Amino acid sequence: MRKDQTSLFNESPKEDRKVPLAEKLRPDTLDQIRGQSKLIAPDSLLHRMVQSGEFHSFILWGPPGTGKTTIAHIIERSTTQRFVHFSAVLSSINDVKAVMKDADFAHRMQNQRTILFIDEIHRFNKSQQDAFLPYVESGAVILIGATTENPSFEVIPALLSRCHVFVLGMLPEEDLRVIISKGFQELGLEEDEEVIGWLADTAGGDARRALNDLELLAATLKQNPHPEIEKLARTLAKKTMFYDKNKEEHYNLISALHKSVRGSDPQAALYWLARMLEAGEDPLYIVRRMIRFASEDIGLADPQALQMAISVKEAVHFLGMPEANNAIAQLVVYLATAPKSNALYMAYKAAAADAIKTSHYGVPLHIRNAPTKLMKDLDYGKNYRYDHEFENAYFYQDYFPEQLGEQVYYKPGKFGFEKDIEKRMEWWSKLKKEQRDN
Repeated sequence: MRKDQTSLFNESPKEDRKVPLAEKLRPDTLDQIRGQSKLIAPDSLLHRMVQSGEFHSFILWGPPGTGKTTIAHIIERSTTQRFVHFSAVLSSINDVKAVMKDADFAHRMQNQRTILFIDEIHRFNKSQQDAFLPYVESGAVILIGATTENPSFEVIPALLSRCHVFVLGMLPEEDLRVIISKGFQELGLEEDEEVIGWLADTAGGDARRALNDLELLAATLKQNPHPEIEKLARTLAKKTMFYDKNKEEHYNLISALHKSVRGSDPQAALYWLARMLEAGEDPLYIVRRMIRFASEDIGLADPQALQMAISVKEAVHFLGMPEANNAIAQLVVYLATAPKSNALYMAYKAAAADAIKTSHYGVPLHIRNAPTKLMKDLDYGKNYRYDHEFENAYFYQDYFPEQLGEQVYYKPGKFGFEKDIEKRMEWWSKLKKEQRDN
């Protein structure tokens, strides 16, 4: 490692220095990384960059404990280029400018490029990210960013367009088992397959979390190498749910709920609902989405769906949480099992498209409002027929702009109440045809 590198990792810690288990077991080479086989395959772009030492700016995007920082560690150990580590949590805009100034000087005067690793890059604001841009463009800086958030939302477009995005996934359980087993060996613990499996299952794909949990349980496991899982669970207390109410996972879960309800699967819908509510999601947000669903995906196939959704909104206001969770569950199951139709949604969409294109068409004179003598003199409302004065409370009139002509937007679906609506529309169409043809 070069003397002018700002080290992210201490390569030779003192023997008496306490290092977390996750740090002790951090891989030193790409082939030691578990759970990211496609990313680190011999023919992969990342592997070729590390092997050749020719790096280009990239973003590492993935959940916690999946190997983002480890990859930076491996690059730092393998490269001969200047390597600087930034933490977006601890660094200010002045820190950014100072490092950029040094990187620019090294590039111009010494022909050296600086590899800049930014941990949690999503925590840098727009102005801080803007400060990197000219140095990335000039080649003075090779940017490596690590983030748990979707870069599309959290990294400015100009910077993101100059970076390749490597996506890391949550570690599979079998890979976590291997990592946890190494942790047992490092701590001198007798391995227990049931405990290893439980730690892997509750880690949520996060190797660091699994090893931290193991380290917390080490004293207990030394006393009793084969304890009851319930006892270990009490020691660690309640497991934190994996959920972010403001970022990508929020939208992924509401999408899963919406699609499960649309797919008429009440079991899956209840699961995704529980995932959101138990993690602390705003119940009114969910109900708002279900109100929209009642019109968009059910509509007139079951008019009761919208009424129930509005009623549950009132129940949430009246009861609050967690008492209202059953009311929301009742709504979700009702919507999931209701007949589905997007006929109304498609009808409005088509009507809206015509409305936008033809907004300059005037309202036909016979259906215009005529509250004044002047308007009546201009034939506003002339020849309009009041339907209730005729047989069947119906008199055929053309209600569309003359330039547009009569259109058909709404076509009833084949399920639920829309079957009755179709019969009604057929009756009205029959009367219309009879009067129009005579």
